[in-house]
Amino acid sequence: MGRAAKFVASLLPLFLAGCATVQSTSNAHGPAAHSIARLSSALTITFVITILIMWALLAIALKKNRGSLKEHMPIDVGGGQAWVAIGGIAIPFLVLSVFFFLGLDLLTTFPIHGDHGAMNMGAAAAKSKPDILIIGHQWWWEVHYLGAANQQVITANEIHIPAHRPVNIELRSADVIHSFWVPSLHGKVDLIPGDVNFIRIEASQPGDYVGQCAEYCGSQHANMHILLVAQEPAAFNQWLANQARPGVEPTNPETMQGQQAFLDGPCTKCHTVRGTAAAGRFGPDLTHIGSRKEIGADSFPNNDGYLEGWITNAQSLKPGCKMPKITQYNGTQLRSLVAYLRQLQ
Repeated sequence: MGRAAKFVASLLPLFLAGCATVQSTSNAHGPAAHSIARLSSALTITFVITILIMWALLAIALKKNRGSLKEHMPIDVGGGQAWVAIGGIAIPFLVLSVFFFLGLDLLTTFPIHGDHGAMNMGAAAAKSKPDILIIGHQWWWEVHYLGAANQQVITANEIHIPAHRPVNIELRSADVIHSFWVPSLHGKVDLIPGDVNFIRIEASQPGDYVGQCAEYCGSQHANMHILLVAQEPAAFNQWLANQARPGVEPTNPETMQGQQAFLDGPCTKCHTVRGTAAAGRFGPDLTHIGSRKEIGADSFPNNDGYLEGWITNAQSLKPGCKMPKITQYNGTQLRSLVAYLRQLQ
């Protein structure tokens, strides 16, 4: 294998690193993501070709002289200007033109913000009302499922959609600029304070798709994750119907004690559990927190240990988050409170 081939082969692991992971533009599972992946693949091919050309030029430049100066004098072969025009102007112009029009075609799959909700998603989508409203906060996602029958469905961070059909999402920010990005399904779309953006997402198959805030938004930007769960339509409808119900009432002494600790403590100032007196809107809605896979904007598993740590000292897990340190619960109260939250399915 030649030096140039070995060099390119050494670069392949860098190109392929992460391609098989969930959070990767190369792991496409939706129409928009497939368009992005195709363009990325074409650009990667041109990059490899550029590397080969630069390697050849470098090899020629570093090659030791093996003859007299006369042997290395330029030779007039005729037609030099034509080759410069073809190789230096015509071919680059053609290649760049192809990528320019590929980019324009790709833009048709992306939404652009406009006055009062205009969407570049085709005429039908532009006239459609959003299915979901997502509000970016430092550093979590507030999720509203819209529609006459589902106005009370408010969740956080874990976003459920039906697979096999497009879902229109309205994007807003409650504080600073955020960027919504689930690379396996679509490109990045910014959430800008005082403005409204839109995105149309479609998952070609059920599954869990990991995303991220892609615009630096403060100290915990790296821990502002997204978990998008695509379900078969029947399963999604069942999930949505369950999310519309009030919080599950406790049925045993431990969870009853936990509910009382929740209602008597500071939790109600920031959080809502529908069906109880807790109606705080500053933090995530906890009506069905027990059904979520993760907590802390999908940064930690939703289990007893992490819930206890989050309640008592969230700053040790996510420094700078708005969740204050709570020290008023003893061990028994804390365990019962966690048991109550875990049963809010």
